[in-house]
Amino acid sequence: MTMQPQLSEQRAERLAERLAERASMALIDEARLTPKPGLVDGRGSGAHQDLTLTLMELSARSLQPTFHALALHSWQRPADIALRQLVGQLGREGEAQMMAATNGVNTHRGAIWALGLLVSAVAMLDGDATAEAVCRTAAALASLPDDRAPRSFSKGLRATQRYRVPGAREEAQQAFPHIRQLALPQLRRSRAAGATEEQARLDALMAIMTSLSDTCVLSRSGLNGLEAMQQGAQRVLDHGGCSTLPGRQALAQLDAKMLSMNASPGGAADLLAATLFLDGICLLTH
Repeated sequence: MTMQPQLSEQRAERLAERLAERASMALIDEARLTPKPGLVDGRGSGAHQDLTLTLMELSARSLQPTFHALALHSWQRPADIALRQLVGQLGREGEAQMMAATNGVNTHRGAIWALGLLVSAVAMLDGDATAEAVCRTAAALASLPDDRAPRSFSKGLRATQRYRVPGAREEAQQAFPHIRQLALPQLRRSRAAGATEEQARLDALMAIMTSLSDTCVLSRSGLNGLEAMQQGAQRVLDHGGCSTLPGRQALAQLDAKMLSMNASPGGAADLLAATLFLDGICLLTH
């Protein structure tokens, strides 16, 4: 029995509203999480000169209509070239709206890519799927070509080519392994071990940072900065994570190191926001 068109439209609209709100809130939750090494948080601007927490929250809210449009247009659609091009177009329009809201400051360009794909994937699956299924669906979409994409080179893309490492594009095409295999399991392990929600989220960030080739760090501080980030994050987890005093001390040392190297793991932050989005959505549906 097929759903009546009006009911179908209402269902799609309700899902789009929910996903857009969740995606925007995931970005705000990531920005507010404190203390994060080298990143904007409740204490200040980290290694950045042009970013503040207020600006990050403004940017996150400016993207809510973009996430809504992505969800609405992706609802129950298959992964094909037409949808890939539409998702790309909506993402670029969202980026322009973000840049207008922030007076030209790039706050969430990477997050639009990751979260945009995941929002679309949840809508493609009609809002009822595991994190694994969502990531696989997003990968199918990300692996399709977008011939309308401008031939421009971002700092992240230049870093991937210079250092010959995978970047945000490959992360999505591989179904977000840093989220599925590292961040979500660590988030849930830390919760189960009695960590506070803030501590569990910081541990999830550390899990991402242990192995991510973060192009934001590479662009600002090269391979030395990347190595310091990965090793420092691993030390936090090796000391029991952020729920322990040694873990928090290791986190403070990593923060000081990132600031001294002018390094900011923005790629890891984007993936943490995506992790929080998936965690919230899949908790609701499963």
